[in-house]
Amino acid sequence: MGNMLLSRHNPSPRYTELLQNYREMHANGYEQALGNGTTRKIAPERAFSGDQLPKHIPLIKELIEKSGSTSIIDYGAGKGSHYGRVEIKNPEGELVATSLAEFWNVETITLYDPGIPAFEDLPDEQHHGLISTDVLEHLPRADAPWVVEEMFSLATKFIFANVACYPAVTRLPDGTNAHETVQHPQWWAGLFEAVGARFPHINYVLSCVGPEVRADGRIVNGPTTFRRWPDQ
Repeated sequence: MGNMLLSRHNPSPRYTELLQNYREMHANGYEQALGNGTTRKIAPERAFSGDQLPKHIPLIKELIEKSGSTSIIDYGAGKGSHYGRVEIKNPEGELVATSLAEFWNVETITLYDPGIPAFEDLPDEQHHGLISTDVLEHLPRADAPWVVEEMFSLATKFIFANVACYPAVTRLPDGTNAHETVQHPQWWAGLFEAVGARFPHINYVLSCVGPEVRADGRIVNGPTTFRRWPDQ
C-alpha cells in the first residue's frame, strides 16, 4: 500500500485538478460574477495579476525592516504585475520609489506560482522572508498543511500571509467556487501555530479576512490578525 501522506510530490487529486483550472484561467481569462447578476470577462493578462498585493505593501515593508531581511519570495505571486516599474508615493504625494525592490530595500525578489510557466519552478534556495497574499484559500483543505509547511521551509526569518475566509465571486472552469477552502480565521491560526511549532525561528503575521457582524447588524469582511513576533 502506498504512502498516503500528502506532499509536494504526492498532492491530492483535487490539487492537481485545481492547478489545471488555474493554468487554463491564466492562459484564457475567466468570467467574474457581479452583484447585479451579470458577469464580466477578465482578460488573460489580468487574470490573477497579483492585484491583492498593493494593500499589504506598507506592512510588508515594516516586517522586512524589523527582521533585517534582504531577500523575499512571493509564494503564489500570480502574474506579479506590481514587480515592474511602479510609482510609490508617500502620503504627501512625493515619489519615494520606482519599484517594490527599491521601496522594500531588498536585493532579491523571487516569484513563484505553479499556474504560470514563467514562475512554476519552486525556488531551490531559502529567502529571508516569504509573502503570500490571497493564495491559501484556493487550495484543497487536505493540502493546506503541506503547503504551509513548505512555506515555512522556504523562509529563514519571517512569513506574511493573507487569507480570505469567504466565498469568491469567481468560478473555476469546472464550475466550483475559486475559494476552495473557506474556513474561520481561527482554523487558519491553528494551522499556522501547529506548523510553526516546528519552525520556532520563523516569525509570522497571518491576516485573515472573514465575515464580521457589526453592531448595526451589517456583515462585512473584517480582518483578524495573528502574530508571532518578538516585539508583539
